[in-house]
Amino acid sequence: MNIYISLKSLAKRKNFITKQPYELQKKPNTLRELITQVVTQNFEQFNNKASNPETPLINFLSHSDIEQQIQAGKVGFQTLYNDKQANLARAIEIAIQAFEDGLYRMFINDEEAEQLDTPLEVTEDAEVVFIRLTMLTGLMW
Repeated sequence: MNIYISLKSLAKRKNFITKQPYELQKKPNTLRELITQVVTQNFEQFNNKASNPETPLINFLSHSDIEQQIQAGKVGFQTLYNDKQANLARAIEIAIQAFEDGLYRMFINDEEAEQLDTPLEVTEDAEVVFIRLTMLTGLMW
C-alpha cells in the first residue's frame, strides 16, 4: 500500500519532509498499527545501514546531492558514528508513548488521528502528516 508522508514541526515554517512516497507492507487498521509499521520499516533501514555501511574511498557530495539534502533540512555525508543496533520493541514502545504524551500529532488526509486503537481508514495514496510539537522550557524564578 502506498501513502505519502510529511514531517512538520510547529517551530519551523518549512516541512522537514514534504509529501514523500512511502510503501506500507499491509493496510493498517488502527493508528497503533500504522505507527508500528512505520517504526518497524525505519528500524530495519537503520539497522541495515549500520551493519552494511557503504564507505566510499573519497567522500564527496555533488551539487544535486547538496540541493536534495537542503530540501530535507540537513546537509551531511550520512555517516553513522555509532554502530549500535537499535531495539525494535523499545523503538515501538517509545513511539507509542511519545504519541500518548502529546509529543507529536498525526493527520491522515487532513483529519487528526487521535485514538490509537479505534478503527482507522487509510486509503491508497493517503497523505499522512506527523507534526512534532515543541516543548517550551525555561527557568522558574
